[in-house]
Amino acid sequence: MDEDKEEKESKGINSFAKYSGMAFQMLATIGLFAFIGYQLDKYTEQKVLIYTSILGIVGVAASLYQIVRSLNKNK
Repeated sequence: MDEDKEEKESKGINSFAKYSGMAFQMLATIGLFAFIGYQLDKYTEQKVLIYTSILGIVGVAASLYQIVRSLNKNK
């Protein structure tokens, strides 16, 4: 009985670590794209942060693609 409980706890901890890692991966991807966009806006001296906005959205799409791909691989 204790082995089943320990196995469930182990699976829970592993799932938590996996999904937390995915969240940080998404944050890093979106942050990197937004940072590159910000630097482009600063370099081109834009008043409207158009590159930041566009690359932020591209970062969201790229991070979602990475997450879906990794979830499909684990099946």
